[in-house]
Amino acid sequence: MYFFLTVLFLLGGLYGILMIRYGHGWKALPPYIPTQPITGLTKVTVIIPARDEEDNLPPLLAALHAQDYPAHLFEVIVIDDFSTDGTPAVVKNFPADNIKLLQLSQYLSATERLNSYKKKAIELAIEQATGDLIMTTDADCVMGSLWISTMVRFYEQYRPKFIAAPVSFYKENNFFKILQSLDFMTMQGITGALAQLKDGTMCNGANLGYERKVFYEVDGFKGIDNIASGDDMLLMFKVFKAYPDGVKYLKSEDAIVETLPVDTFKAFMNQRIRWSSKADKYDDKRLTWVLALVYCWNAVLLFGGLFCLFAPAALPYFLIAMVYKVVLEFYFLIPVSRFFGKKGMLTWFIPGQLFHIPYIVVAGWLGKFGSYQWKGRKVK
Repeated sequence: MYFFLTVLFLLGGLYGILMIRYGHGWKALPPYIPTQPITGLTKVTVIIPARDEEDNLPPLLAALHAQDYPAHLFEVIVIDDFSTDGTPAVVKNFPADNIKLLQLSQYLSATERLNSYKKKAIELAIEQATGDLIMTTDADCVMGSLWISTMVRFYEQYRPKFIAAPVSFYKENNFFKILQSLDFMTMQGITGALAQLKDGTMCNGANLGYERKVFYEVDGFKGIDNIASGDDMLLMFKVFKAYPDGVKYLKSEDAIVETLPVDTFKAFMNQRIRWSSKADKYDDKRLTWVLALVYCWNAVLLFGGLFCLFAPAALPYFLIAMVYKVVLEFYFLIPVSRFFGKKGMLTWFIPGQLFHIPYIVVAGWLGKFGSYQWKGRKVK
């Protein structure tokens, strides 16, 4: 029991320092306020990899068509990844001259096997791009009409090489999706905090911007193209190594991209296993150590709960640790949820711990030692 309590208090102390620091980082991150008009000189290419997305693409294409950025200054390239539904037809039939379709089938045979089709899709789209600023999003996303113009204003004002921007879930119409949203919102808050504290590099491929020339300066996905995921964070760190002051986070409600939570527990676990599978691939070891700490803390809490079944004397200490965890995370999440307009969801945070802690442990383990399904393909 003494060993359990020692580990619990040690990891709890480190976790507390981490969350308080992240809370300060998020609060210190200033919201972006544009100070100058758009120059009209920045050409943008929005890249969207898509596989079997005929239902999700129409609202995304409509949102892009409604952007207030001049249509002659941006193009949208949807690159179809061997879809088996009507995805290509949706793009071809959309009534906008600046929305284009590329198909992986024009460059790869159906029998050719890659571990990262998404990276290949983005790479091919960048080769065809005419924009100086590449922006990426996912096919199941939507955004407000100021998305491109806000990203361009930020780029023209600060001239970053790489921009990470906020992503949020929407249509959380049941408890399972609300839990996903809370978990994802935590990761988004940490992303902004890390950028402000300069303690690591995190981002999400649903809302990125980077210079086209920088993509080639860092050799694109070369060296990371064998990793199924990581078209976002692994590329981000390559840019960070080349330009330590050139990576920035855009904290603006106008720049938020909304994406859909998954519908089933199986899809959720595959998604989280895919994300956690990158953990030992990061060259940014600051982030690796943080992920290891978060994993160990949750693992100790999970096994601590089981331990209390055999050692009831440990139960008060376990309950104190759980209250401590919830208070710390509330401290961090309240301002983050206010930014994303989701403060009301925090009422589900405490019961969500029964789901959150086991999933962190299982997904982290399987991300290292297991395999997962992604877009109908099995990946190791």
